Amino acid sequence: MGLVNDTKTALVTGANKGIGFAIAHGLAALGFTVAVGARDDVRRAEAVERLRASGVDAFGVALDVTSDDSAAAAAATVARTAGRLDVLVNNAGIAGRLDGGAQDPTTLDLDVVRTVLDTNVLGVVRVTNAMLPLLRRADSPRVVNVSSNMGSLTLRTGPVMAAYAPSKSMLNSVTVQYARRLADTNVIVNACCPGYVATDFTGFNAPRTAEQGAAIAIRLATLPDDGPRGGFFDDEGVVPW
Repeated sequence: MGLVNDTKTALVTGANKGIGFAIAHGLAALGFTVAVGARDDVRRAEAVERLRASGVDAFGVALDVTSDDSAAAAAATVARTAGRLDVLVNNAGIAGRLDGGAQDPTTLDLDVVRTVLDTNVLGVVRVTNAMLPLLRRADSPRVVNVSSNMGSLTLRTGPVMAAYAPSKSMLNSVTVQYARRLADTNVIVNACCPGYVATDFTGFNAPRTAEQGAAIAIRLATLPDDGPRGGFFDDEGVVPW
C-alpha cells in the first residue's frame, strides 16, 4: 500500500476557524491528514495554508452542510483525495438570530428554528450519510458530533435560546440513533460538549480557549475500538442528557 492509504484522514466541518480549526490542528498534530470542510472558499484556503505552514498535511473540501448536493460533492472530493475517511467531526453549527425575541420561546421566530435545525441537525445527518460509505472503508471509523450542554435537559445551562438549545438536544438524540443503528459495526459515534469557549461564536467573551474546547472532540475521534458509543462527553466525563 502506498503512503496515501496508510495515512488516516479526518474531515472536520466548519474547520476554517474557532473550535473547528483547533480540532483540525489537533488531529493533524496526531498524524491525520485533515480535510478542512468549509463553505467560504477564501477562509477555507487560508485555513489549509495555516495548517500546512505548521508542517501538517491538509486539503480543502468545499462543504455547505445545508445542501445535499454539496455534501455529495464533498464526499466525492474526499474519496478522490484519500480513498476513505477515518474520522468525521461534525463541528459546523450556528447559534441563530437573537434579535427581537427571535429565540424567546414566547415570541419564537419559527424561521430561525428552521434555519438553526437545518445546519445543526439536518446538516449533521446530510454529511454523515454522505460520508458513511467512506467511513465504512476505514479500520476504526469514528464520528464525533459537536454538541453543547445547552442541549442537556438536565443541566439547562446558558441563556434561554429556544432554537439553538433544542437543536443540540435533537443532535444528541440523533447521535444516539446512529449509535444504535451502527452498534454491530466498527463505526463509533459520540457527541461532545467543548464548553464555553472564546470564539467569534461567543464574542470571544468566554474562559476557555479553542484548544481546550477541541480536546474532547479529539479524544472521541481517537477512541480505541472498545470505546464508548452513543454517549455525550466533556472534559470532565459524561454529560447528563
